[in-house]
Amino acid sequence: MHTVVRTYSGSGASELFDLLAQHKDEIEPLMREVQGLLSYTLVRGDAGGFSVTTCTDKAGTDESVKVAKTWIAEHATGISVGAPTITEGTVIVQSK
Repeated sequence: MHTVVRTYSGSGASELFDLLAQHKDEIEPLMREVQGLLSYTLVRGDAGGFSVTTCTDKAGTDESVKVAKTWIAEHATGISVGAPTITEGTVIVQSK
């Protein structure tokens, strides 16, 4: 398994997460289409937020990054937000 965390902070990040919250019913099905998706979580923080995606392999998490980037480019044109900080790696332990 492989996980990627995309963290959005700084200018425009709060506005972006307002937009994401408004469109969560549209975003969830897009992420479900990612090959090998095991879980997707979108979290609002104090000054922005982050997403956590776990897939069966790195190819899936790479695809999830592309899906997120495309959605933001198409829907958040009026929001000036920087690229997310991306942290990723191989899952060692997952508990449900």
